Amino acid sequence: MSQGRGSASFPPGKAPLLLFYLALLLSAQMDGVRSATYVVGGPGGWTFNVVRWTDGKRFRAGDVLVFNYDSTNHNVVAVDRGSYNGCKTPAGAKLFTSGSDRIRLAKGQNYFICNFSGHCESGMKIAVSAA
Repeated sequence: MSQGRGSASFPPGKAPLLLFYLALLLSAQMDGVRSATYVVGGPGGWTFNVVRWTDGKRFRAGDVLVFNYDSTNHNVVAVDRGSYNGCKTPAGAKLFTSGSDRIRLAKGQNYFICNFSGHCESGMKIAVSAA
C-alpha cells in the first residue's frame, strides 16, 4: 500500500500512547487557560484602603495577583489569618519587595499585608478566598 505526502502510520500499539500524551498536553494547557490575572487595587495599584478590592470578584486557586507599588514606600507580605487580623508579620513570612510582584493563589484563604509602619492598620491589606 502506498502512502501519499502527509499521511502517517504508527507502529502497532503506539497510537493509544500518542493519544494519551496528546490528551495530557491539552489538559496542561487548559489548566493555564482557566487561571486569571488580577491587578490588586486596579489602576491605583497596591495602596491604602484596598481591603474591599476583592468584593464581587471570584478567585480560583492558580489565579495570579499582581501587586504594583512603589517599593521604597510599600511591600507585600503573605501572612496567616491571625497576622492579617493583627497586622503583624510572623517570623518566616514570605516578603515581596519588587514593586511588581506576581503571586499565585493557593486554594482556600490567602492573606496579604504591607508591613511598613501603620500601613496595614490603614487598610493596606487584603484577604482572598480562592476556590
